[in-house]
Amino acid sequence: MNKKKAVVLLSGGLDSATVLYIVKARGYEAYALSFDYGQRHGRELESARLLSRMSGTKSCVVKISLPWGGSSLLDKDKKVPVGCLRRKRVPDTYVPARNIIFLSFAASYAEAIGARKVFIGANQIDYSGYPDCRHDFIRSFSAMIKKGMRTGIYGKAISVEAPLINMTKSQIITKACNIGVPLRYTWSCYEAGSLPCGRCDSCLIRAKGFQAAGIKDPFR
Repeated sequence: MNKKKAVVLLSGGLDSATVLYIVKARGYEAYALSFDYGQRHGRELESARLLSRMSGTKSCVVKISLPWGGSSLLDKDKKVPVGCLRRKRVPDTYVPARNIIFLSFAASYAEAIGARKVFIGANQIDYSGYPDCRHDFIRSFSAMIKKGMRTGIYGKAISVEAPLINMTKSQIITKACNIGVPLRYTWSCYEAGSLPCGRCDSCLIRAKGFQAAGIKDPFR
């Protein structure tokens, strides 16, 4: 019996790795999709490739260019801002329309291979405040591709699911540990190096999550 197919956006970070393992635990044949989009470093892509191999997942890395910049994650002349867990404005690490772009590629990939689901590790609880990580956005994007794709017209619409959307980081970490996600191989930091910087938003949120979960970060 053929398994159901699903495309999983896999950045190499903790959240996307957890989603990949959730999808496989649900019995899907997963297709991991990652992007080389001119980000500050390729360290997260190394993690994505490794996680794909370890989980026995088919993987694809798409190289795209966003030459207009607009983010400290794209412009290496800008410094990544020091993290803040009580930030009130969208930070400079926000990449304009990144999840819109990524999900559009994922929807195209899904339709081409006959997958009915696209999964993303978006989260709107412990996050940096990016507008494209919220439930309203995910729901609206699903509605859009239902209207604008052949599968939607034929009553076989592709849906976007974000199983972590309303979970705290500690809940995500606990879930990851319970389903065997190799967290020591995930990379969350916005900077490159042999070790995470420990200062950016992503590092602070990750550290807070492990502390709240009462679990030691295996990467450390």
